[in-house]
Amino acid sequence: MAEKSLQPARKFRPGFLMSNGEIEPFRSLQREMDRLFNQFSRDLYWPRLDGETESATPLVDVAETDEGLTVTAELPGMDEKDIEVDLTNNVLTVKGEKRAEKEEKKADYHFRERSYGSFSRSVAVPFDVDPDQVKAAFSKGVLTIALPRPPEAKRKTKKIAVKKAG
Repeated sequence: MAEKSLQPARKFRPGFLMSNGEIEPFRSLQREMDRLFNQFSRDLYWPRLDGETESATPLVDVAETDEGLTVTAELPGMDEKDIEVDLTNNVLTVKGEKRAEKEEKKADYHFRERSYGSFSRSVAVPFDVDPDQVKAAFSKGVLTIALPRPPEAKRKTKKIAVKKAG
């Protein structure tokens, strides 16, 4: 009869265990992919003059109700004159351009920094919209666009009773 070892079995780890304890080549591939994605996402951000960054693509919320569609976009630090909203073939598009400048003059140095960036977001509207009925308002960095649903596109809902079978 064969005897069983009292030592716990070692768990299998994929890859090669290196002297520093890392698993290669998968760990190095993961690090390289993370670096590439981080570099790519850094290119999608506008530098702000205070050293922070903000997304070049605004955050957008879309809510659909029986009355219509409401689109809300966060555009911090922008003015309404820098925002363009248009509706073409039932596609709502919000465009904008952000500019920032900072200048500092002291006795022994002169510092000037500029930042520019533009964005465009489009939302497909699932019903025909009368462009004359669309309303847009901009307050405290938030753009709100109301697209009313025409009467012929209003949803017709009927409650259906559910009965116990059998």
